[in-house]
Amino acid sequence: MWISVTLHADAARAEALSDALMTQGALSVSLEDADAGTEAERPQFGEPGMQPASLWDHSRVIALFDADTDLPQALASAAGDAGLDAVPDFTVEEVAEQNWVQLTQSQFDPIRITDRLWIVPSWHDAPNPDAINIALDPGMAFGTGSHPTTHLCLEWLAQRVTPGDSLIDYGCGSGILAIAAARLGAGRVLGVDIDDKAVDAARDNAARNHCAIDLRLSTEPIGEAFDIVVANILTNPLCVLAPALCALIAPGGRIALSGILETQSTQVIDAYAPWVSLTVGDTREGWVRLEGTRA
Repeated sequence: MWISVTLHADAARAEALSDALMTQGALSVSLEDADAGTEAERPQFGEPGMQPASLWDHSRVIALFDADTDLPQALASAAGDAGLDAVPDFTVEEVAEQNWVQLTQSQFDPIRITDRLWIVPSWHDAPNPDAINIALDPGMAFGTGSHPTTHLCLEWLAQRVTPGDSLIDYGCGSGILAIAAARLGAGRVLGVDIDDKAVDAARDNAARNHCAIDLRLSTEPIGEAFDIVVANILTNPLCVLAPALCALIAPGGRIALSGILETQSTQVIDAYAPWVSLTVGDTREGWVRLEGTRA
C-alpha cells in the first residue's frame, strides 16, 4: 500500500515543491496541468534547441509516499523548503498493490496501420493473421506505433515501399519503421540512431521479426544514398540535419519527415528547400508528415 498526495501550486512554485517533496521521502513526483480537460488546458511541447516553456499557471503536484510516512510532517517540511507559507490544499488517496505488468500491458492493444499492416504486442494474438504483423512491445526506445508521428510514417511506408527499395530510417528508436519497411519488401534497410540503447533495442526487435536490418550509431559513416529516407525525430534536429539527410536521397528518391507540429511545418519546409521541395502529406492530432522527391 502507498499514499498518493495531490497538491495544487502555481507555475512559480510547482517545481520547487516537487523537488522538496522528493527530499522529504516521496518515491515519485509528477506535475500535471490542473486545467486539463477544460478550455484553459495548455499543452506543452519541448525539444532540443527550444526555450523551455513555463509550467502551467495551475499545476497539480502528485507525490507517492510509503504508507507509513508521517505525511503532515513531510508536507509541512516540503512546503517550507519550497518557500511556501503553508501547505497547499491537497487530497490523499490510497494506492493498493497491483499487477503492474498486467496493468501496463492492458494499455497496449494491437494497432491497425492499414488493413495490410498491424503492430501487435507479444501478449496479443494478431487480429488479422494474413496481414503483415510486426511484433513489438513497449521498451526503452521510442516507437510502438501508438504515437501520431509514428503512425503517419508507417502509413506512408505502407503506401510507398516497393520490393527491393533501399531505405534508411534516421533516428530509428525501436526500429519500428525500418522493420516495417523490411517486412513490406524493402531490400537494403539501414537504421541509424544517436543512442546505443536504441540501436540495441532495434536489433532485438529486428531479430524478433526475422528482419535482416543493418543498425548502427549515427557517428558511423554511411557513404551511400537510398531510394527512401524516413526520419521521425523533432523539428529542430530535422532542420539541423537537412543537408545530411538530403545527401542520403538517391536521385528520384523520396523522403518523409515527421515529429513536426503543424505550426512548425513551414520552418522545416524552408530548411529543406535548397535540396527538396517538401509538402504536407498528412496530419494527425496536431502533428504533420512532410514528404518530397529529389529531382
